[in-house]
Amino acid sequence: MSYCLNPACPSPQNLTHTELCQACGYKLLLRDRYRIIQALGQGGFGATFLAANESLPGKPSCVIKQLRPNATAPHVMEMARELFAREAATLGRIGNHPQIPSLLDYFEEDAIFYLVQEYVSGLTLQQEIKGSGPRSENQVKMFLSEILPILEYVHGSKVIHRDIKPANMIRRNQDQKLVLIDFGAVKNQNTQQTSTSDQTALTSYAIGTPGFAPPEQMAMRPVPASDIYALGVTCIYLLTGKSPKDLDYDPSTGELLWQKYVSISEHFQAVLSKMLEISVKQRYRTAPEVFRALDLEDHLEMLENSMTSIKPGANTGRKNSDHRGIDSTGTKVSPHARMAMAIRTRQQPRYDSTNLQSGFTRGRLADSDRLNSGIASRGKSSAGKGRDNSNGKKVPLRLDAEGLQNYYSKGKRDFASHDLRSLSLAKANLEGANFHQANLSKINLQGANLFNADFGKATVHQACLRDANLGKAYMSNADLEGADLRGADLSGAYLLNANLRGANLCGTNLSGAKVTEEQLAMARTNWMTIRPNGKRGIW
Repeated sequence: MSYCLNPACPSPQNLTHTELCQACGYKLLLRDRYRIIQALGQGGFGATFLAANESLPGKPSCVIKQLRPNATAPHVMEMARELFAREAATLGRIGNHPQIPSLLDYFEEDAIFYLVQEYVSGLTLQQEIKGSGPRSENQVKMFLSEILPILEYVHGSKVIHRDIKPANMIRRNQDQKLVLIDFGAVKNQNTQQTSTSDQTALTSYAIGTPGFAPPEQMAMRPVPASDIYALGVTCIYLLTGKSPKDLDYDPSTGELLWQKYVSISEHFQAVLSKMLEISVKQRYRTAPEVFRALDLEDHLEMLENSMTSIKPGANTGRKNSDHRGIDSTGTKVSPHARMAMAIRTRQQPRYDSTNLQSGFTRGRLADSDRLNSGIASRGKSSAGKGRDNSNGKKVPLRLDAEGLQNYYSKGKRDFASHDLRSLSLAKANLEGANFHQANLSKINLQGANLFNADFGKATVHQACLRDANLGKAYMSNADLEGADLRGADLSGAYLLNANLRGANLCGTNLSGAKVTEEQLAMARTNWMTIRPNGKRGIW
């Protein structure tokens, strides 16, 4: 079967190997290589087709998206051309993920724009639910454990999907993993918007699906949390089998009234409710926040097969791990490490090696030591990796206080595995910084803003964190032995498996924090300590 791409064709279906459409005379072999087999979907902006690339052996299948601007004025077409190239670049960048279709080609022909992407064989979640019915709470949690790392990767690439829904998630036949598709409505957070009238002519279609898209997105002001809302609606669909248009809503607030249709735990209901908050300020802001709220840390082994990594060979600057848990260096990676790689923030760009000389404190090595260690006297380093010592082991890079704050002010947030011992950073603003596995022994962070920072597996013993803002900080498996946390705000922090032996928690606010009584029994508390339940008292 050959399918005609002419939007005005009265009879687009033709016999296989036909060169010209029998109904309208339109050329059937697009760009002399792509033969359209059938239409997959159609909307106001264009259409999507299944095609075969006849220029390659085996004629592999691919998906072709035909994009047509809503106006043909010269300035609109020029703007469409620029936006098309920008969108193609965005799709090419995020396509490095193994659960996002790769961009294979893009071009313009007869004032129509075409994107060619990898074809994914499988059923959408919408088709699965229609075929086998709603899912259980555990099954939906498993779904979230797989889709959240993908969504976090997308947001980390400064991209908002804007059309998260069951029809845009395919269970790939090859390995049964979820694949997030249809990035036709993506918004690049780095780009500036055009004028309202021109933008409407080009992108008025790209506001998502009513019922799944939140109010701010329908008003053309999407944020990453907009995808969190759509993901929440998707969860309700998986639990109930009901489309959002079939659910009641509160006429005074616009909130979906879904609770009566499900039978789930109070905790999971609370998580979904926060994902579905109408107000962006009250909603989860990032995918990792949702993951932490789900309390899946203790179920990593069970969820291990759902975790993903970047495609082998992709230029990400991070180690990849295969299905056996072996990274690119041949080192065995634990399930916890694989989880960390899957959900850790990827949005921060890597440090420019040409700007690393200032801020790092390097030891003065004798010439013979340099020769023995293999380090050139003026060698460049990567801020994400340590140097090799004489035994071939990685030595964490040393960063001084001025250098760290300088990098942070320029938008850098990733200080994972760095040597930050004994630095003086009192009252520093380091909100959202990543100190995963860093050495922060005896560091002075008194009064610092560390809201939503990542201290997972970090060494923080004997550190001064007095009066610091550690709200929603992630401190799982961190070593906080002997740390001074008097008066610190740890509300909503995640402290499970952290070592609190000898830590001073007098006057600390732990309301809503994830921490056990066994952990706190090892710490120092007093009547001013606010417990996770919000009450003051001694443990």
